[in-house]
Amino acid sequence: MDIVAALFIDDIQLRQVPGPSTRIDLTGVQFSAAAPQEVPLVWAPHLVVVVRCAPDESGVGALEVAYFRGEDRIARNVQPLQVEPGKFNYRLVRAELEFTDYGTVEARARIDAGPVMAIPYTLLPPTG
Repeated sequence: MDIVAALFIDDIQLRQVPGPSTRIDLTGVQFSAAAPQEVPLVWAPHLVVVVRCAPDESGVGALEVAYFRGEDRIARNVQPLQVEPGKFNYRLVRAELEFTDYGTVEARARIDAGPVMAIPYTLLPPTG
């Protein structure tokens, strides 16, 4: 299995179109956000990971997403993953991340022991 995309989002909607085919509508794709208050705070951005399974693969694996600040791991999520061979699927990952200062964390996503996809997310100071 392969990770096709991994993005921080506000919302995800699925809809059927003729074919039959499925559309995934993502809203609020983001790589940063202004904090709602001064630090310290706990922030929980939503990460969507879209995966595909080749027709000749088993379709069973584990999705691991580890969050890093620099080289320090600050959170980790592992969940089973099942994708019908020849198809696509997605998983939502939500981690509660503690911020004592504004800055960037990096989500590192992989399936089993496969390649890592890095997705940065920056918490900015509050506006106004």
